[in-house]
Amino acid sequence: MKKISTNVIQFRGTHYEFGYHQGTLVKNQILLKNRANQWKVRKPLFSIDINETKRIFQEIAPAIWEELSGFAEALEWPMERVLLEFGGYRVKLNRSGCSILTGKDYLIRNYDYHPKTYDGFYSVFQPTDSGYAVTGVTQKVTGRCDGMNEKGLAMGYTFMHRKRPGDGFVCHMIGRIILETCANIDEAVLLLKNIPHRGSFSYVLFDKNHTDSTIVEASPRNIEIRKGEACTNHFQIMKEENRHYLKDSKRRLEIMESNQSSSLRGEDAFQLLNGTENGVFSKLYGQWAGTIHTSAYFPSKLEAWLALGGDQQPVKFDFAAWLNGEDFPVSEITGTIDTVIPFAHMEKADWFKGNK
Repeated sequence: MKKISTNVIQFRGTHYEFGYHQGTLVKNQILLKNRANQWKVRKPLFSIDINETKRIFQEIAPAIWEELSGFAEALEWPMERVLLEFGGYRVKLNRSGCSILTGKDYLIRNYDYHPKTYDGFYSVFQPTDSGYAVTGVTQKVTGRCDGMNEKGLAMGYTFMHRKRPGDGFVCHMIGRIILETCANIDEAVLLLKNIPHRGSFSYVLFDKNHTDSTIVEASPRNIEIRKGEACTNHFQIMKEENRHYLKDSKRRLEIMESNQSSSLRGEDAFQLLNGTENGVFSKLYGQWAGTIHTSAYFPSKLEAWLALGGDQQPVKFDFAAWLNGEDFPVSEITGTIDTVIPFAHMEKADWFKGNK
């Protein structure tokens, strides 16, 4: 078992100031050293075009471009390197897992990925220039792998496949843009229909004004919309996009759907996903599909939960109180993970010895 931790970032200010603040936080961390080493082994299969990337950000989320500029100044990096590490546009992603379950008043999510990719940041940010306040787990620091905004819109995504990527935003930056710019499911669906997608993911959307969730199946080629309470790693409408091996994805989906038929309360749904013996939690860390955290969002009362590892009691965040100026009392979340693989934000985690 490995003890891990996640730092809680709390910030109120402009996007540029937030970017500069985050840059100072990571400047001397081992996370950046590990990422620098990975490019010696894992060559990027994409190009960085500053002008094109700036244009698309200015069109869709101009404030986030200001945040990236703040990063560049704090780190004293050229913008090309900032975009390579944190830009979220035209970035190649590896396979992953993830399971999401929604109910009457909650969205619960297992984040399944490789330890060497984990940021170790939980962020809450209230912009003073533009955009909604958002709380959630970061990915590549500037992105959000799941989260909820001040309007009561919650979002999480699940990976589908790596086939035929296109030019566009990756999942975690799309998640960030959804939460910062959309007030409800309808606005998020419209954004997902119009934003360019790099890869193929399902985005699960839930807000305080709807009794059920909306699942957007998105690839560089097509977008489909459906209703559903549970989502794993295969499309149900765009089946031609699916991978050949779907057994584990369907197995986890069946477990969640069979339990949700009894209308689980939020606490029970959280334990269903976080419990290591319930069949949804995954220990496949070396296969890029091990559960690192379980998160929960309750839009009607603006509360968020997070647990690192399995069989945990979640740390609970009162987002509503934070929006009124009351800071979270915790600065760090800890947990244990059943793996020997190093985490990129805590220890040396290069790729010279492969993925294990």
